[in-house]
Amino acid sequence: MVQVAHSLDSNDASLLKAAALAEGLGDESIAPLQAALDWIVPLYGDHALRTGEPTLRHALGMALIAVPLKLDLDTRLAALLFAVVEFVDQPGEEIERRFGRNVARLTEGLSRLAGLRLITRKATQAGTTDLRAQTEVLRKMVLAMVEDIRVVVLRLASRTQTLRYLTEHDVDGREELARESMDLYAPLANRLGIWQLKWELEDLSFRFLEPQTYKRIAKMLDERRVEREAFIETSIARLKSDLAGAGVEAEVYGRPKHIFSIYNKMRAKHLDFSQVYDVRALRVLVKDVRDCYTALGIVHTIWQPIPGEYDDYISKPKGNNYQSLHTAVRAADGRALEVQIRTWEMHRHAELGVAAHWRYKEGARETGEYDEKIALLRQLLSWRDEISDSAQWESHYKNASLDDTIYVMTPQGRVVDLPQGATPIDFAYRVHSDLGHRCRGAKVNGQMVSLNTTLDNGQVVDIIAAKQGGPSRDWLNPQLGYLATSNARAKVRRWFTLQEEAETLSQGRTIALKELQREGQAHSSLDELASRLGFKTTDAFLLAVGRGDVGARQIQIALHGDAAHAEPAPDVVLGRSRARGRDDKILVYGVGKLLTTLGRCCKPAPPDPISGFVTRGKGVSIHRSDCRDYQHVASRHPERVVAAAWGDTEPVGNVSDVYPIDIAVEAHDRQGLLRDISEILSREKLNVVAVNTMSKGGRAFMRFTVEVRNASQSQRALALIGEVEGVDRARRA
Repeated sequence: MVQVAHSLDSNDASLLKAAALAEGLGDESIAPLQAALDWIVPLYGDHALRTGEPTLRHALGMALIAVPLKLDLDTRLAALLFAVVEFVDQPGEEIERRFGRNVARLTEGLSRLAGLRLITRKATQAGTTDLRAQTEVLRKMVLAMVEDIRVVVLRLASRTQTLRYLTEHDVDGREELARESMDLYAPLANRLGIWQLKWELEDLSFRFLEPQTYKRIAKMLDERRVEREAFIETSIARLKSDLAGAGVEAEVYGRPKHIFSIYNKMRAKHLDFSQVYDVRALRVLVKDVRDCYTALGIVHTIWQPIPGEYDDYISKPKGNNYQSLHTAVRAADGRALEVQIRTWEMHRHAELGVAAHWRYKEGARETGEYDEKIALLRQLLSWRDEISDSAQWESHYKNASLDDTIYVMTPQGRVVDLPQGATPIDFAYRVHSDLGHRCRGAKVNGQMVSLNTTLDNGQVVDIIAAKQGGPSRDWLNPQLGYLATSNARAKVRRWFTLQEEAETLSQGRTIALKELQREGQAHSSLDELASRLGFKTTDAFLLAVGRGDVGARQIQIALHGDAAHAEPAPDVVLGRSRARGRDDKILVYGVGKLLTTLGRCCKPAPPDPISGFVTRGKGVSIHRSDCRDYQHVASRHPERVVAAAWGDTEPVGNVSDVYPIDIAVEAHDRQGLLRDISEILSREKLNVVAVNTMSKGGRAFMRFTVEVRNASQSQRALALIGEVEGVDRARRA
């Protein structure tokens, strides 16, 4: 690029550098660039990067690469200041004070990307990521930081400058950097459409990865250089003459030869060097699209087209919005010639890609064009790239919203995608359910944070976990802000459900064993008993016993067969039953001509523990044993209390087989909450006979009266309601 003469004194040399860096920006840009140079020259001193390249040389190289890309002043300043963070306390504040907020943000973004590179390198060296995973890391982080694409362009410029330095110095790890550049940075430059950097990254990387092949192709190009240049000059003259004759104003020149592109075509199509079409190539630049097709017709008139070697990227642009006409023709000597035809605007986009959009910066912010350009950049950086052939990858991300997703990393370099607002607990559950259950603390970028801290792009999150244990119920409280993802909330609720299930299973086992002992069949197998009752597994049977879905009467029938049904119904005197050798209890069903009513205050339903109270003229009123109204009247009239138990729950006569129960719901109030709960009740075929709702202080309190046939219906409804977004608690009232 620009070389500073040794004969100049230091001030002249510095001014020349500043003027070179300000090319295309105007004289007013020289002063801030000079101020940046004056600051960094003593600051960087003799400091060198990991590759051995002097930090000052790297900064100047980056800034000079930004010049032909036509990047703005802020970007060129950020290139010069990229390493200030290592030499100054509070670098962001100092850079903002000297050069403004935009430059400070750009340098901060560069620092974040550099931190990502260190983590990626560490993970790669440890063998924890393959090429696909490594590419995933960089691409995800680029998407996360795409609010200012200039940071990414500067990162590409930095890597280009590093490879340029490596061509002059044999540094350990050169092949590793070249491989990474080929696999990560060159495809990224291609996706952004910055062909100037793409070709250079590929050629320099190829030079280190395949030195013998690189030298062989370079030698063949050089050997035929004189012949090729003579042919190109003759072809340019003829094509210009014919274009002018057709009234087409055009610029025609020989296209540069890129060694890696030649090698790729030789390898992909199994061609000899002489058969590669773009060894001899022309580029034609015209004013508009109509002239493109006119020029194409003239080219095909002068030379014979080669079948199958025509591509129209104007009508069907590439994924990075690249547009051009490509054709290959057979020249008079029988050898191939490739011709590219495009407009000046297409050429500007092809060479500069997204970097060209920043030329609209000032005026576009006022007209809305800036936002349109950013939307385009986000589309260009979507998941339609070189590694999107994985069906699992594509299905997971095809509906992802870039604005609503953040990307954070594990200490091992694995990238985890989360929605905006996610916390360390969401992160832990995203990594692994067990890690989420045992999460007790978190470090973000090495600093301890609270578990309800909101995570941001690019952070490294390290979860501190207990050896065993489970989540806290506080995590489900939306006002405390511990969980932002429905997936994590569902896992927490599932954990508590399993714990309750384990307790119910233990209770059911205890009840079933006691019943076997009571019936004198302690030797009987629980597996056999479960089979007799129609359960597929013993655990399912024990859970049903623990929930009360299976009672003592059903166990007795399973143990003794139909004999239990053959026993005569007990006589009832004043509502008391005289059962043989059994405690006196009232059977709500199964005892004929017994007047019973279910208490409206507590709405009992099988298998609730119940008690009876003899009323005047209305038979026996049945209440849940824990009913406050019942306990109050029972304490005043204990002589009217009778024992009661559920008998056969099949309907008798005109007695309905459904029971009204109350369900109380407490939730964080939101629009659509009542609708979501009502849909569940409707889906479960539960008849709702009454609804009462109240909202206070952002909280919703609801009571539903529904008709159920058995306990499993109510338990399932409660469990499903508990899974509704915002619901904190659902219970029997």
